Amino acid sequence: MNVTILHGTGCKPEDFWYTWLKKRLESSGYIVRLPYMPNINKISIDEFLPQVINDFEFDENSILIGHSAGVPLILSLLENIAMPVSQAILVGGFSEPLDNDNDPILQPNYNWEKIKNNCKDFIIFNSPNDPWGCDDRQGRILFDRLGGTLIIRNDGHFGSSKDPGYKEFPILEKVIMDSAS
Repeated sequence: MNVTILHGTGCKPEDFWYTWLKKRLESSGYIVRLPYMPNINKISIDEFLPQVINDFEFDENSILIGHSAGVPLILSLLENIAMPVSQAILVGGFSEPLDNDNDPILQPNYNWEKIKNNCKDFIIFNSPNDPWGCDDRQGRILFDRLGGTLIIRNDGHFGSSKDPGYKEFPILEKVIMDSAS
């Protein structure tokens, strides 16, 4: 299995739980990509998406993990890739504008059926106390459109400048390992 971890706006691969999870999964035999994407949510998804599609290959053995702005990026990827992936894990994500912000990572509309057809399983993590508005309401919107499993935890944004101490994410590792068995 191969895993791609897509970070959020203003983040780097060494932030929060990203590197911890990469090392844990690699020690279990996964091939893990954790790219640095400094332009995520800074340029339009129309300009950003082709760069990501050209840089990576996805197949039936792929697991996509997105945090924050990485979630709408995954939605756009799933709408535009040719082959379904095994799993998409959406952490502290959103699919609708947050507090009237202009989020260039968002598409105006999504083809939810195509997204669902390009992924066998969705796991969604959101939190009612998310300081950025990627809260349980946003998680419920994703769940209602995609199905899968919705996990609600009081864990803020699962790592951000407002909750920087989120250095490990054991439940996420467990979800991945349990899915593989």
